[in-house]
Amino acid sequence: MFFVVSKLFWLVAQPISIVLLLMLMAGVLIAFGRRWFALTALSLAVLLLGLTSLTNIGGIMIRPLEDRFAVPAMPERVDAIVMLGGATVSSVSGVRQTVAMNDAGERLSTTLWLAQRFPQARIVLSGGGGVLGGLGESEAETARRFFVALGIESDRLVLEPESRNTAENARFTRELLAEGGNTVALVTSAFHMPRSVGLFRAQGVRVLPWPTDYRSTGTEQFGLDLADLGGNLTIASTAMREWIGLTVYWATGQIESWFPEP
Repeated sequence: MFFVVSKLFWLVAQPISIVLLLMLMAGVLIAFGRRWFALTALSLAVLLLGLTSLTNIGGIMIRPLEDRFAVPAMPERVDAIVMLGGATVSSVSGVRQTVAMNDAGERLSTTLWLAQRFPQARIVLSGGGGVLGGLGESEAETARRFFVALGIESDRLVLEPESRNTAENARFTRELLAEGGNTVALVTSAFHMPRSVGLFRAQGVRVLPWPTDYRSTGTEQFGLDLADLGGNLTIASTAMREWIGLTVYWATGQIESWFPEP
């Protein structure tokens, strides 16, 4: 139920959806002769769209998330590497029998690098479909195809193909790590690491955070950014979703602190 509610909530809570709802509201208000209220709704829509697409507000919002956990010093040993799903497009990958990456594809390359650096480590690939309706193959299966094609022995790969969100990533992976050794490297996007670490800690799993897939430079100051309007909107949406996710998981008691720290 939590998974379904979260997906439906984000369907209407993301910036572009709010803009569309405000525009729709403005049209209804005009039809009922409430022109001042319609103008207010339309102005809010323009302001939100402009702020999230024409400026670097998304980078400013996502920067604290990405700065929370730094890439660690190289350990002497890693017993298991856990990569969280979210890096591939399962519907395309399954039909085409390829590895269709999205903009979080660096999770795959970072995990591959760690797998080569620590050849004794097991590689746990955690990720189901992650979409309503369960269309496409699991992300764990897509990732398996990626690693096998690049020379990683299949017997090192442990698939967890059922999880649909980060809470399930942590819960289902815990069982697979029961005899996984002392050092477990967790690979996910840097902005996603605070929530992920909090959820793994709640399951009693101590991980070595290995953030990747950065979206900010770490030096952002507010200003116009006209180079990539769609990219700006995507980063702002990602940051909003992550801050909301942290708040909801904390409010529902699924993580101990609102903003988990090292």
